Amino acid sequence: MRARLTNPLTRMNVRQQLILLFLILVSPVFLLNWYANTKAEDILKRQVTSAYEELNKQNHFLINRDIDAISRMMTTIIQNAKTQSMISGTKETEFERVVKYREMNTLLGSHTIGLQGGEAIYYFLFVHDPENNYSFAPSIPNINRRNDAASVFFYSAETMTPWLEKALEAKGKGVLALIDNFGPKGDQKTLTYLRRVNSITNGRSFVGVLMATKIEKKVEEAFDTVALPEGGEFYLTDWSDRILASTTSRMGEKFKFPKGLVTDEAMEATLSAVTEDSIYVVHTKHALQQKLVYTIPTHSLLQQQNALKRVIQTISIVYSVFAIIVMAYFWRSLMSPLRKLAMFARSHEPGKPLSDVRTRDRNDEVGVLIYSVHNMANRINAMIHEQYSLEIKQKESQLQLLYQQINPHLLYNTLESIYWKSSLEGHSGSAEMIKDLSKLMRISLSRGRELITIEEELEHAKAYASLQHKRYEYGYMIRWDIGEDVLSCLIPKITLQPLIENAIIHGVINMGEDGEILVSASGDEGCVQLTVEDNGYKPADIADINRLLEDSDPEAGSGYGIRNVHKRIQLHFGSDFGLRYEARTPEGTRVIVVIPKRAAEADDAKQGE
Repeated sequence: MRARLTNPLTRMNVRQQLILLFLILVSPVFLLNWYANTKAEDILKRQVTSAYEELNKQNHFLINRDIDAISRMMTTIIQNAKTQSMISGTKETEFERVVKYREMNTLLGSHTIGLQGGEAIYYFLFVHDPENNYSFAPSIPNINRRNDAASVFFYSAETMTPWLEKALEAKGKGVLALIDNFGPKGDQKTLTYLRRVNSITNGRSFVGVLMATKIEKKVEEAFDTVALPEGGEFYLTDWSDRILASTTSRMGEKFKFPKGLVTDEAMEATLSAVTEDSIYVVHTKHALQQKLVYTIPTHSLLQQQNALKRVIQTISIVYSVFAIIVMAYFWRSLMSPLRKLAMFARSHEPGKPLSDVRTRDRNDEVGVLIYSVHNMANRINAMIHEQYSLEIKQKESQLQLLYQQINPHLLYNTLESIYWKSSLEGHSGSAEMIKDLSKLMRISLSRGRELITIEEELEHAKAYASLQHKRYEYGYMIRWDIGEDVLSCLIPKITLQPLIENAIIHGVINMGEDGEILVSASGDEGCVQLTVEDNGYKPADIADINRLLEDSDPEAGSGYGIRNVHKRIQLHFGSDFGLRYEARTPEGTRVIVVIPKRAAEADDAKQGE
């Protein structure tokens, strides 16, 4: 035999179990304290990373929102008539060109956007001038317009620059370009936003390229809205990791991501990586060819880590003291009552009266337990005393049931005797009615069976219909169309009689010889379908009748008979079977009874098993 496993706690008394419980409750706190001291740095890094991932995503959105505002301003300038008039190829005098040049400078200067620290975003227009019609204009721009007020410049194929080519290839879409050799001395570096200026009237022509400078200053303003820990840095790079704007002086350099952090695969994603020295948080937008990078040095988090350790230690100490107080309280409030209860349980004998009646003097679970145990002991004693009386009453009920079964059989036998006497005396009409009533009584009893064959049910229904004809001399006709293959199938007794009664009373009762009732039965695919239909002229509310079948209120006055039949079928065979009413064409009502196709022989064999 296998050794039976036992709970080792059952060998200890309650006091020892409480001490063990205290140690179990307190030990996780100290384990947590040890784990937090060793893992606090990693936990803090993950928390900081998660927080700054969402912040990075929002910050990137704000940066591009500011760039979109600049783009909308450029759209206003591009659509201006003065800008559109700068297109090359028009025949103008030199004086007219000078006027246009001056007006364009004024227009661009009026759209200057001021920034923090005295900086500003200036707009420059580079006009395509293949014929050198504007030779009087300056050729080298200066991003600091406080020293040079020129805003319009002209270029040809010979003076084309890579960033101009990039803007022209974008066909009107905005392009960020880092220009590190801008200005009269070639020493000016700026992040620009470029857009090709297309002709509004002729889609094939273009004016040139419109430029907004000092975009890095606008980006730095967005950086200022986020407070990184000490030593944290911001970087906005292009898709090739070239730094476009930063809080450092590394603009134009290539940013080096830590090994394992792949940033150029997803169309838009928020990525992060944790190294020994820094935390990297990156948000990429492939559609804009941009990456926003946060770098946070881990040493700046050490102070927060030490503060977190102190908080955890304080919590551990407070929790331990609290646990000691709680255990001491339960020690005093539980031990004595539980000992008394254990002594009572060991000494009590079922059936023996209790020495005292226990009152409920405390409302906690221990009080409920003590009161319930004493109350249960009283109920057990009462049940023992009542058991004998209950068995006597049960025997009396069985005898009474046997007596009640004798009376219907006596009535059935008496009706048979009356039938034969009436037949012998020549009262054939009365004899036939008594015979039909006798059939009703015999099939209703069915030797205690709830399920009878359809053949027996039809005999019961025909007897009822015959009684109704003879009693009231109705003129209607009842036709029977029953398939031979379903006669041996089982059906709950007294199923058809209420349906035929409804068809008579609510359908054909006043129609005389025009009234007709059809009772049919057929089998198909494991089911038997019985139909009772009439050609009654009064319309019926079919939806209300079907809803009545599912009414769960047993006290409902109307429809008791059909609801009783419907519920009995479902109790025997399941909710997929029962009654269903529908309108008959051209007039009348049809009720369909669906039951499973179960033969009487198979059901008897199943019960025998």
